[in-house]
Amino acid sequence: MEIDLVFKIAAIGIIVAVLNQLLIRSGREEQAMMTTLAGLIVVLTMVVGQISQLFALIKQLFQL
Repeated sequence: MEIDLVFKIAAIGIIVAVLNQLLIRSGREEQAMMTTLAGLIVVLTMVVGQISQLFALIKQLFQL
């Protein structure tokens, strides 16, 4: 697993947390929730891509 992926996920988490707090304090709770969901979807797509690469590698290793 590349360390870049961990840093990217951490950066997205920090950005989403800051945006969430800014939007909540300005009274825009709905936009804050949408920002949080968008950040979650972005991170999940990154993780799913890595998992698919892992399964492809495992499949390649066990091919006879």
